[in-house]
Amino acid sequence: MKTRLILKPGQHGTKRLVEKYGDSLLCVRFKYDTEKQQRLKTVELIVERTEWIPPPPRYTADKLVYLRIEAADMPMRLKVKEAGGRWNQEKRLWLVNYGKIAGTPLEKHIQVDAS
Repeated sequence: MKTRLILKPGQHGTKRLVEKYGDSLLCVRFKYDTEKQQRLKTVELIVERTEWIPPPPRYTADKLVYLRIEAADMPMRLKVKEAGGRWNQEKRLWLVNYGKIAGTPLEKHIQVDAS
């Protein structure tokens, strides 16, 4: 099944569902099943709200972190260089400010035990 359209409450096509579910409605999805030749309309609802305190961030934006990137992975190496990363020959790892890679694919290459 393919999801082709996701609507937020209040957008065209959600009026009756907003009337029915109110503030509990998060989104409406339209999924298409090519085998059965059907369109499915699904809703995502909030069923519980509780207080939650997010954990503190693991790294601050100015914290230097080590990244392990394979030598043959040239696109990733170029991205590290663009983010201001420097090669540490002794540890054979890249060193870069966390703030420069936060939210990018480079973030998954962080070596936690490298310090």
